[in-house]
Amino acid sequence: MAKNLPPQTIELIAERFRALGEPVRLQILMALREGERTVSDLVELQGTSQANISKHLQVLTASGFLKRRKQGLNVFYAISDKEIFNMCEAVCGNIRKQAEARAKLLG
Repeated sequence: MAKNLPPQTIELIAERFRALGEPVRLQILMALREGERTVSDLVELQGTSQANISKHLQVLTASGFLKRRKQGLNVFYAISDKEIFNMCEAVCGNIRKQAEARAKLLG
């Protein structure tokens, strides 16, 4: 991270991290990793209400992680920033290492 970032930039970065702080949003990102999906597809995959999925999609879109397009009556969502998966892999790899170290300690 660059040194001496302006407070406005730091707030934008924090906003993006907050958007990832909800498990359902991470599940949505993983579901969209394979390609775009409709809201109905995501409701079915997540097993939750359309209102709940729509709320999470709005946060992810506002944070710049998703893009949307409308085709007829359907709204399709897709990943707009593929770099998010590099960050997720880094975090997942670190969590995996920590779990392996704990397992080793516990025998």
